[in-house]
Amino acid sequence: MVPIRVCFLAVAIVALIGGSQGANILGIFPSLSPSHLIIQMSAAKVLAERGHNVTVVTLLRPVVTHKNITVITVPVSKDADQLMSDNVKEMAKNDNSNFVSALFRMWEKMDFIFKAVAEALKHDRVRDLYRNKANKFDLVLSGFFMSDFHLGFARKVNAPVIIVATILPNQMLNPLIGNPSEVSYVPPFSDSIEKGKSVSFRQRLVSFTTSFFLGLYMRFSDRRSQNLYEELFADDLNMPEYSEMLKNISLVFFASHALSEGPIRPNVPAAIEIGGIHIKDKPDPLPQNLADFLGNATDGAILLSLGSNMKGSYIRPDTVTKMFNVLSKLKQRVIWKWEDLEKTPGQSDNILYSKWLPQDDILAHPKIKLFINHAGKGGITEAQYHGKPMLSLPLFGDQPGNAEGMVKKGFGLTLSLLTLEEQPFQEAIQEILTNPQYAQEVATFSSLYRDRPMSSRELVVYWSEYVIRHHGAAHLQSPLVHMNFIAANNLDIYALLAGILVIVLLFFKALVKFIYRRFLSKPKKASKQKTH
Repeated sequence: MVPIRVCFLAVAIVALIGGSQGANILGIFPSLSPSHLIIQMSAAKVLAERGHNVTVVTLLRPVVTHKNITVITVPVSKDADQLMSDNVKEMAKNDNSNFVSALFRMWEKMDFIFKAVAEALKHDRVRDLYRNKANKFDLVLSGFFMSDFHLGFARKVNAPVIIVATILPNQMLNPLIGNPSEVSYVPPFSDSIEKGKSVSFRQRLVSFTTSFFLGLYMRFSDRRSQNLYEELFADDLNMPEYSEMLKNISLVFFASHALSEGPIRPNVPAAIEIGGIHIKDKPDPLPQNLADFLGNATDGAILLSLGSNMKGSYIRPDTVTKMFNVLSKLKQRVIWKWEDLEKTPGQSDNILYSKWLPQDDILAHPKIKLFINHAGKGGITEAQYHGKPMLSLPLFGDQPGNAEGMVKKGFGLTLSLLTLEEQPFQEAIQEILTNPQYAQEVATFSSLYRDRPMSSRELVVYWSEYVIRHHGAAHLQSPLVHMNFIAANNLDIYALLAGILVIVLLFFKALVKFIYRRFLSKPKKASKQKTH
């Protein structure tokens, strides 16, 4: 017979979760990056598997979906799609190791992305989500890519909002939840600080300078976002001012795990780290051609993928030739993500080209010995999870910082795709394949990365339902959200103390002058008169 206490416990658990079971959740994921969409849709899928009804707005057709997810895809125009391709091509031809300078350089050319997002939110099918009063939403998941203006959509449907970020806590998102920016030991966008060591003056200087110029960029970006916000919602007098709207964020889901990855930093309760949310607990079976190719890889295999945005045709032809010359001579088999199967880099028995790859499932295969990547956050996370050493060829964005952090942890090496030569490429591959240190380091990290009190999936479910149960999470907000720059940095207090100090010094100066004149100046006058 089941003990009464167990029955009461079961009833309590059902009552606790029952209030949020079957909730209606809206996802606004207007990113033009397929890799970003994978992470965002993975969070939505977890909630759909939980039994919630999820509606998602996207600009791209997602590869991650579920029967409980209704997808509203508003495809971008051909012109916008071409502009996106052209911009990625241009970024692939330039040195983008300095993220902030690359942002400023691409300012005008990337403007179309945000306008495309705004146009998508004007679409009748999207606006019907709040115009149709029959639609009721309990929570909004908002995909983030420097486009704060679409957070206003949560207010339109009168629901609390959680941001699903594809990056770690950083200067772009911290202000939304009052997360402190400790630039002296938390570098922007990467964990380039080695654990167990102090931070050098040079590292602090670079971090401070990067943070300063990124702050300037964010001021310009914020103005653009405010203009688009007013363009989208100006007809609704009930909508708050842009600055006030930004104070209504319940939580941020960050695609990171500081306990293992770093950087070690303070986070407020509203910062929830769900790094690895897109990684399956159990990999799916591979397509037959991939399974056979890897099954016959007696010397192991290499996966080469430079991400969803970078197509093979964007890489300089001579660089592609150099890569092929090295890879085709290896005894290992190579799976190479390549979009145009009619114009491949070359034919070799040890190379298999594919337009699309189930990257997570391939990296889980025991025959994979090396992952050649572009240092995107999603790919590095998958390799770390599955314990695969890496050779990174970063291109732009946060990729150079991700590659630097990966190398410092001992998980592999990095080279520049712009200046890639055959010999360094071949030597780097052989170093990683023959030196067991890299595989050992990343395998050790994999164990640490997986060791958590709650999995990423459990965190997404718990905190999403927490926000639904409490109709938001204003009680978790840091006071910093509602403070201006002067108050947040105690500049007014410092000004008061400085004023008091000045007054004390002036008073002391006046007192000294008074004492001097009262007691010292008169005898001198008298002595002068006596001499006459």
